[in-house]
Amino acid sequence: MSSRMNRRRFLQASAVAGAGYWLTADAVSATLAGQQPNDNVRIAGIGIGGKGGGDINQAGGLGQVVALCDIDDGKLNTAAERFTGVKKFTDYRKMFDEIGKEIDAVTVGTPDHTHAPISIMAMKLGKHVYCQKPLTHTVYEARQMREVAKKTGVCTQMGNQGSASTGVRRAVELVQAGVLGPVREAYVWTNRPARYWKQAPDIMSRPKEEPVPATVHWDEFLGPAPVRPYARGYHPFAWRGWWDFGTGALGDMACHTANLAYRSLNLGHPTSVVADATHVNAETYPSSARIVFQFPARGNDMPPVTLTWCEGARDGKKLTPPDELLKKVLAADARLADSGSMLVGDKGILFSPNDYGERYTLFGDGVDEAAKNVPVRLPRLQGNTDSNMKAEWIKAIKDNKPETAYSNFGFAALLTETILLGNVAIRMNGQKLMWDGPNLTFANNSDANKHLHYDYRKGWTL
Repeated sequence: MSSRMNRRRFLQASAVAGAGYWLTADAVSATLAGQQPNDNVRIAGIGIGGKGGGDINQAGGLGQVVALCDIDDGKLNTAAERFTGVKKFTDYRKMFDEIGKEIDAVTVGTPDHTHAPISIMAMKLGKHVYCQKPLTHTVYEARQMREVAKKTGVCTQMGNQGSASTGVRRAVELVQAGVLGPVREAYVWTNRPARYWKQAPDIMSRPKEEPVPATVHWDEFLGPAPVRPYARGYHPFAWRGWWDFGTGALGDMACHTANLAYRSLNLGHPTSVVADATHVNAETYPSSARIVFQFPARGNDMPPVTLTWCEGARDGKKLTPPDELLKKVLAADARLADSGSMLVGDKGILFSPNDYGERYTLFGDGVDEAAKNVPVRLPRLQGNTDSNMKAEWIKAIKDNKPETAYSNFGFAALLTETILLGNVAIRMNGQKLMWDGPNLTFANNSDANKHLHYDYRKGWTL
């Protein structure tokens, strides 16, 4: 499909009071009929393998891709074949130095530890940013992402595609309308990393050094992280399980699976967090963890909430929500989905056996009937949720309304910051940490505060 045809599919429509907006092909065609080529958003893709490749392809259909940046020449050259006249770079800093004036927006699909340095540099240069989840590698970085986005006024979006789904948006409406009654418990669980990458106990020490492949720019991969020799155990995929590069199962999946609970309950800053983890070590994320976040009351109608995260297995049994709750939502012979979430209210339960919260079932007397009476108030997007995340971001850019992007950094950075507190709790295994969110500090543990961020290597900054 030509870039012009892709542009004509840009999803844009005006808001309808009380019912949100519906982005349809007909509305797109009508809206874009008079647009000129110079209306295009000029986009650079930074990190264009795997998910990052999908992101720049989708964003490129809504604008003009002018540059690509990746630390792997092979991926870079392959991706460049898809775009006419695109400029190639292996270091995003050089890209901004050389052609920054030619770039309006960037997609960031690099490993977690470079999300914040890239995104913050881009925002300070006035570039709009679409960044993959988890938004950052550290708690401090998440706070900085939120503050810089607000100060610069650029349009931002984090790539947790469930945010674009009708299911999540409807669930938010139902919970906030009180269909479940006051919610005091929430549970989120995941099957990762068991099926996707290795961490403890399979690996707990560094792999043997190997020659750097001719196509890989290893120093640029390391970025702000401490120097270590190259090994295939880190690149191109297994970096997720290492403290220096990834954020483990919690960071990788909670921006998806905890999104519904966090949004619908307006959770904000927790007051405390404590982890019970196994095989905690200095190199890789643990084999299992149960992390308990305590949140205060919000307003007059939302009581304190305990949110429990479960990952991994112990003694051959997966960590899951309590059996007494599972019996209420599962048939006698049913198996719990590998990933999902559950909100437990005084009147009913919302059960989502889904990574993104797109699908769910309500349990409880009268809750289905009550749900029918809750009006639609959030915008709805039709079609592929992942593509819609980019469409909503581009719409925000063209309308100059950062709030249009539902997972903008004002929300996404706070979600990420909260989630990553759990990784600090894993490092301080078993110690209850009291969190002072406004002041970005643990009030009762100076050692835990040391894990909110780390010193970058020389040449890499926020």
